[in-house]
Amino acid sequence: MKIVRKNAIPGLPGSLPRGEELLWQGAPDWWSLARRGFRLRGVAIYFGILAGLRAAFAWSDGATAIESLLGALWLVVLGAAAIGLFCLYAKLVARSTIYTITSRRIVMHVGVALPMTINFPFKVITSAALAEHSDGSGDIPFVLEEGNKASYMVLWPHARPWRFSQVEPMLRGIPDAHRVATILADALVAAKSEEPVAEDVVQHVRSEPVAAPARERSTVAA
Repeated sequence: MKIVRKNAIPGLPGSLPRGEELLWQGAPDWWSLARRGFRLRGVAIYFGILAGLRAAFAWSDGATAIESLLGALWLVVLGAAAIGLFCLYAKLVARSTIYTITSRRIVMHVGVALPMTINFPFKVITSAALAEHSDGSGDIPFVLEEGNKASYMVLWPHARPWRFSQVEPMLRGIPDAHRVATILADALVAAKSEEPVAEDVVQHVRSEPVAAPARERSTVAA
């Protein structure tokens, strides 16, 4: 894994070497990132419960209904502000991110305050997964072979949640994720002469139907 801080062209650390093709470029959908990456529903429920408890305690202490509601109002405002900040940050992340798939690697140009470009050659990717959501967006995490560790703090939110010891970089909140997964699958198949595991990896991705059910699906290639 190599980190390059200066980009010659958008999303890439330099011109593509001879023989390497640009297959796809994209960025996270900010709303998908905010909803699932920053757990907006959970944040709203959390502040809603706090506001409800505050109003209930005030009512039990003898306050009127209006006084109870007004006493809990500041928690509602605080929750709305938190959701607004998460949405703003999600927009900044989406605007500053460029994911790239070439015929030889995955490139992630990430970072709101400190932009950097991270290369993941196919030869260090041992497996990939597709988690597709009902709106067609989805996440594509991939596992690096032993000895090629990534930093969770550097990658977040472009990393699979709760995988700290074995960090899995992730293309997150991708619109039309099934199509992107197919592009990645085809690229891995084309590189199978160098990556014997690639064909096994992409068979799992290709087995996914185009139409996603209402709830999130996840298919992991071992």
